[in-house]
Amino acid sequence: MSAPSYVPATNRSPSTYKSPPRRRGSWTADRPGEVVGGPQPRGPGLGSPGPDQGYALGLARRFGDHLILADGESRDDVLAGCVAVALRRASLFARAPVVHDVRLALELFGYLRRPPSELVEWRWACFSGMAGEHGYGSSRWLAHLVPEETLRASAEAMAEACRHDWRRPLGLA
Repeated sequence: MSAPSYVPATNRSPSTYKSPPRRRGSWTADRPGEVVGGPQPRGPGLGSPGPDQGYALGLARRFGDHLILADGESRDDVLAGCVAVALRRASLFARAPVVHDVRLALELFGYLRRPPSELVEWRWACFSGMAGEHGYGSSRWLAHLVPEETLRASAEAMAEACRHDWRRPLGLA
């Protein structure tokens, strides 16, 4: 950016871009944890990788004031579990999470409507302690509990399906 005309020219120091020195040779994946020679491995305990997954936490917080919680349910536990399900859904589409991923997860477990008492009892046991230090395994279990065909459906379709029978979309029927 140029300096105004009233600034003395002696105080101006020309700044130009200099590229960093060129590195010889090509880059290779030689660090621990690098995936070499193929796609991300899949299997039990390996998760569902996807881009920009931390964004799901911010999306989930937007629903915080709209959650319908039963006595004893923790908002943090609910959001932690639903984020895990939302991230798995986003990774199935090979994209970053969007608000519809989080909404689908919250609809599945009845947190955006008045759920039947059986669902409240079931989800209370599943989500309890999920936001804590030992909740990682529980959140992985919950994310993989939901069938892939449920995750591929729209949030509206799942909300309607859950109103009729909450067990089937969760793969419990």
